[in-house]
Amino acid sequence: MRTYGRGRRLIAGAIALLALGACSTSGPQASGAVSPDTSADPATAAVSSANASPGGSVAPGASAAASAAAGAPAGTGPSARPGASAAATSGKCARPAGRAPKAKVTEVKLPKAVVGYGAEGDTDKLPMALAARPDGTSWIAWTGTNGKVNLGRLGCDDKLTGTPTSFTGIDLQDVAADATGGVLLLTRKGACGDGPLCGGESSPCNTMHMVRFDNSGKLVWERQVTNLTGGRQGYDDGARFIWWYQHHGRLATDGKNWAAYFGVAITVRNGDCVDVHQGDRMQVVNANGKLVSGHTDAFEVGCSHAWTSRIVWDPRAKKFVTVCATDNECRIAQPDPYRTVAAGTCDGSLFNGDVVLAATKGYWAAWSQGGSVRLEKFTTGTSTSTIRPGVSAAHPHLVAYGSGRMLLAWQSGSSTAVRAFDSGSGKALGGTVRVAVKDHAYQAFKGYADGSVAYPAAGSSSTTVKIARILPMT
Repeated sequence: MRTYGRGRRLIAGAIALLALGACSTSGPQASGAVSPDTSADPATAAVSSANASPGGSVAPGASAAASAAAGAPAGTGPSARPGASAAATSGKCARPAGRAPKAKVTEVKLPKAVVGYGAEGDTDKLPMALAARPDGTSWIAWTGTNGKVNLGRLGCDDKLTGTPTSFTGIDLQDVAADATGGVLLLTRKGACGDGPLCGGESSPCNTMHMVRFDNSGKLVWERQVTNLTGGRQGYDDGARFIWWYQHHGRLATDGKNWAAYFGVAITVRNGDCVDVHQGDRMQVVNANGKLVSGHTDAFEVGCSHAWTSRIVWDPRAKKFVTVCATDNECRIAQPDPYRTVAAGTCDGSLFNGDVVLAATKGYWAAWSQGGSVRLEKFTTGTSTSTIRPGVSAAHPHLVAYGSGRMLLAWQSGSSTAVRAFDSGSGKALGGTVRVAVKDHAYQAFKGYADGSVAYPAAGSSSTTVKIARILPMT
């Protein structure tokens, strides 16, 4: 691991030199409550949309694998109906399914302003995140200009319902949901102590937390997943904390436990001073908010240096699967221990998109090098199949898209482009769909049980956001 105590350096060109503010302490709190959603939301409200481009039909003979294999609960994916131009999916939201992806964009007015997109650096604050609820509705979380992480409910029409709540937090990372509520992953202010550092400048020593909330948006429990305490501050040997450089993270759940995978600072004594390194960390918390000691998938440090930490739960193998980009041999890798998925170079353009379940066994990872996107299929270690979709983009996204499919997304000018692929063979299913929303390098698309996919994007003002939903395919 390369030291940061003796001077700041870039991590494979992916780390921006950004100070996040002075050290301080802050106690946790939650305020307000989200009103329960009792409305019968229309599934097809009038909104702006972008339709499939010519030739965007489903490839003949494309089959669907089990929904669970595609990352959706069993029995919830849309059924294939050959010859049908559209079908309605089951569930509360009953979003219509078609033979090709179709985008629907809804602008949502929020009561609190969202932090700006800025330069989208990997140390910039993440503006917002979505979570798919089992009934097809959503939670939306956003980093507010009010100094809070805000949380609201979206109905089937992707519009705000009820009154949002807020939690103490300076930087949102992710939000995930289950039938009884959800979990936020966010950072809070911590204390650095006096070190001293062997070199470099003092920066914030923040903490990462999971915050569990119920279906009314009220706090249930909260758990720090870094390790600062009253007896251990950021500049103490052995500390794991959040500093100025890359720390974005993601959540996953096995249905009982919650896993957080994120970038972390690593403090190591060096004589009479300390150096600070960077890597990533994965921790698992149970339904009662307690750290799961000795969990086989968790680790103190996995990749180093690391960025774009990605995680998925595999119910078939009964394990959390993690993938990073790292300047350790400059590659896309599985951590703890290192296993190369795809070889890259440290030219400043190496980017790890997302990881999803393959249709029957293994996983697909999207990544980019030099602006060229690849899809890699792997099980443990080196990719066994590489797909080059002919997409030029710096920051690809990948998400499970109903039964036996996945959706690749990328920036296309001032808009976002998406294309469906078979999650078994990697074969493209139809053409590219343009979606009239701005892409963000570090925000995630989320898959829904009805086979749709949604993404939160910048709105027309600081108090609006746009929800881009890709409707299900038959």
